[in-house]
Amino acid sequence: MKRFFALAAGIAIASVAPAASAPEQEMAACEFSVVEASFEDLQAAMAAGKVTARQIVEQYLARIVTYDENLHATLSVNLDAVIDADRLDAERGAGKIRGPLHGIPVALKDNIHTTDMPTTGGALAFENYVPPYEATLVTNLREAGAIIIAKTTLTELANWVATGMPNSYNAIAGYGYNPYDPRPDPRPGVNDGRGVMDTGGSSSGIGTTANLWAANVGTETSGSIQIPANNTMLVAIKPTVGRISRHGIIPITADQDTAGPMAKYVADAAALLGAMESNDSRDPASGVCAAAGGDYSSHLKAGALNGARIGIPVAFFYEPFTPPGAKGPVGGLSPAEAAAMKEAISVLRAHGATIVEPANIPSVIATDPDDNQLLFGNCYDYPQGKGGDDNCSVILKYGMKRDFNKWLDSLGDTAPVKSLTALREFNLANRDRNAIRYGQAELDISDEMSAEGDEARWRRDRDKDIRLSRSEGIDAALKQHNLDALLFPSWRSENILNKAGYPAVIVPFTKVPNHPDPPLPAGFEPRPMPFGVSFVGTACSEPRLIELAYAFEQVTRGRVPPAATP
Repeated sequence: MKRFFALAAGIAIASVAPAASAPEQEMAACEFSVVEASFEDLQAAMAAGKVTARQIVEQYLARIVTYDENLHATLSVNLDAVIDADRLDAERGAGKIRGPLHGIPVALKDNIHTTDMPTTGGALAFENYVPPYEATLVTNLREAGAIIIAKTTLTELANWVATGMPNSYNAIAGYGYNPYDPRPDPRPGVNDGRGVMDTGGSSSGIGTTANLWAANVGTETSGSIQIPANNTMLVAIKPTVGRISRHGIIPITADQDTAGPMAKYVADAAALLGAMESNDSRDPASGVCAAAGGDYSSHLKAGALNGARIGIPVAFFYEPFTPPGAKGPVGGLSPAEAAAMKEAISVLRAHGATIVEPANIPSVIATDPDDNQLLFGNCYDYPQGKGGDDNCSVILKYGMKRDFNKWLDSLGDTAPVKSLTALREFNLANRDRNAIRYGQAELDISDEMSAEGDEARWRRDRDKDIRLSRSEGIDAALKQHNLDALLFPSWRSENILNKAGYPAVIVPFTKVPNHPDPPLPAGFEPRPMPFGVSFVGTACSEPRLIELAYAFEQVTRGRVPPAATP
């Protein structure tokens, strides 16, 4: 509570800082609302003199004061945002427009370096920490004219701390809440403060869907952009690994980490992607895709579904499937989810797409256990520590040891802790401050890895992950059926997609019943959960996926803003 009142006071002071603003503009600003405004709407309003960038920032800051006490969408707010807006307004007045992001307020996940706000990852050890350098993508956004208005909440350290940690929980801010049902969970055993509707994680779509800013940047290692975008009714682009530089982002593993845009509309997400991507010598994966020149506007094609070939990977992703040696089937959809996907497929057909069903992924239906992707998940918990990890991929736990320590080294003398071991020791010493309310199993199994001694094991698992996700996985299905893309329900492609390092675009579509397990008590009526669809392709296929996603969005218009934040 103290944090919120301090934040509100700071915002109030910032928003009344003097600015040159004509009375006519102030009156027009009262008539223009940022709620559900697209980048195009904001740009048109500024171009017409209906509103200034400063007034847009002030509206968003006012909404943060109004709603964030209940949602917990922010970890910090940039109180200099109005100064940045004034500078960009002055540029506009002088005839300089940087592009579609000029004067647009966006937020960043709090594992992305900023030097004007703390970057904490939600970890108590990094509370109030300001890194010595800015992330490459942040520099790119500023140069494109974006205003960095806030740092979003996140699942602590991108959800690589403890297996039982709820999405959108971290030791600094506590629990974040989904605006589509922001009530606390009343069920015994999970009534610790978490929300009754999963926000998704580890990135957060809370603030964007509640119109606390225009869009935000998340990061993904295994579902952390797609899942929160789905659960908060947002568009998101999970890019090919290497399209956006990871320099200046707190890592889990360089093998799978990427940043990506989250927005209310495909056009906005595409504009953010174009602004962020660049070749960066400080990221070894950079340059994997030919740069799009920062502009995807030519791929916003309303008729792109006509003639497209889209595959339906039925086994596991739509219908239950029994992997070799398994005791029973896994995967599949609920009846409501299956009905939603049937409707989505009908929309695609009605607008000229050729649907190939089934277009199963070979490694998912493989009969040899060593070739079956479903049987080679990630090592996550204590039972999959050293000695128990023969049948899981060590990519995440090995990568966290290797890359987190490298990142700490890059901070120099400013690093609050000097190693992953030191972080674990800090957490243990600060248990009474809730440093590790849910334990730190994932940090523990990572720290027992050796960057040098386990390199051969990492290489073996990485090669297998690539084989099962790419050449015998997504690429095999696309090639076999000559497809433009695969269509997945909501975020269900996240595991195989992230092992491949391939792109996806998720689009809001509808809502389905929210039936948590165990069930809610009698009299507590759940509200429906957002449910989207994902277009998935091969490496560097973002332009084609954006075309398909945009066309689908235009004919469905599935996004409905949350009633809790009018």
